[in-house]
Amino acid sequence: MADKRPSPPRELRTWRNAVIATFGVGGVTVSAWGPRLPTISSEVGLDATTIGFLLTAMAIGSVLGLAVSAQISMRLGGRRAIAAALVVVVLSMVTLGIGVGAASVPFIAIAFVLTGLGISVLDVTANVEGAEVEKRAARTWMPMMHAAWSIGVAAGAAIGGLCAAIGIAPAAQFLGEAVVIAIAAVPIVRGIPTGNHAAPKPAADGTKARVNWRAVLDWRLVLIGVVMLGVEVGEGSANNWLSLAVSDGHGQSATVAAFFFTVFAMVEAATRIFAGPVIDRIGRVRAVRYTTALGIVGVILFIVGGPAWVVLVGVALWAVGVSMGFPLGMSAAATGPYAALRVSFVAAIGYLANFAGPPVIGVLADQYGLLEALWVVVALLAVACVAASGLAPARGARSVDGHLDATPGVEAGAAVVGRADDGDPGTGQVGKG
Repeated sequence: MADKRPSPPRELRTWRNAVIATFGVGGVTVSAWGPRLPTISSEVGLDATTIGFLLTAMAIGSVLGLAVSAQISMRLGGRRAIAAALVVVVLSMVTLGIGVGAASVPFIAIAFVLTGLGISVLDVTANVEGAEVEKRAARTWMPMMHAAWSIGVAAGAAIGGLCAAIGIAPAAQFLGEAVVIAIAAVPIVRGIPTGNHAAPKPAADGTKARVNWRAVLDWRLVLIGVVMLGVEVGEGSANNWLSLAVSDGHGQSATVAAFFFTVFAMVEAATRIFAGPVIDRIGRVRAVRYTTALGIVGVILFIVGGPAWVVLVGVALWAVGVSMGFPLGMSAAATGPYAALRVSFVAAIGYLANFAGPPVIGVLADQYGLLEALWVVVALLAVACVAASGLAPARGARSVDGHLDATPGVEAGAAVVGRADDGDPGTGQVGKG
């Protein structure tokens, strides 16, 4: 669907590209160590229990990051918050490289905590910035930004695999990636305008501004959280169980199972990359309803099975079904007052669903079989489809600075009122650093 609207100003494109690069760096970081885990285990002497402890350390860091990310974003503003998160990411890679090189489990554990912390703050802040820039541009860019994360994950895994193949030590890889991320951080940070989403200033009498929690936790945010729950259980289940379900449930070879999962990842990324102009025309609500409906059909086809091509069609539709809920939910949550707090809330639900959903599927699979357990995904996607109405903004909603909160992708031709934290109020001009 051709987009005949004028191109956004160069400042907005620079801002958008910086957010896209931020997501890409996050994806590279989270996948950097996975392909090297066998080598790390043998060099450091890690057993399954210790690996489980290290993964728990990363989860603890992620929880801490979600707990502080909103305050960091509100107090520092988008540019400095992303800069701080990137510093933590670089430190995590340096610490991981030192820990692996010295065969020190405590150092590796600290690195994993820092990774979880840095990535959580980076993710929340990037989502807030992404929602703000797409609002200023009156275009849906968030799905494309989230596709950059997926591409970054694939690139990080490929880098790890290549380093393993040519004999580069894990410690050298992690230290080298820390240097590359540090270099990339400079243009990324410079591309983010200053002053966005800073905390409300104290009143004239010096009274400290307080958060209006009723404005943060409204019914729309609850419905967005329900959408997040449904699509993230669906995505997490695919990431963890799809290949096994193809091989054990449908009797296909491991090669075919790996190919089917690759199709899932490619379809999800492609949908996110190219869906923006369509969403601008049909709106967020219908986009999530249509895609989750297709996802319901896809998972049902996958469960029922039949010829391999039917299962493959089911895989593709499953990928479409979980592709839009998270990015559009983040974009919707970031509109209105206290964007960073709202994004943190729904992000926590999304992460919890992605982490906790697959183990629940595993428990049900032990009792009823893996394919039968996936009916839970069908049910939750159906709930997400119904809850998609929460992605529509409240009419006439105002942000904390008093400006109308308008959002692209809700109604065709919706007016967008820019917010300039560093410039003249209401002009829509991007603040200069």
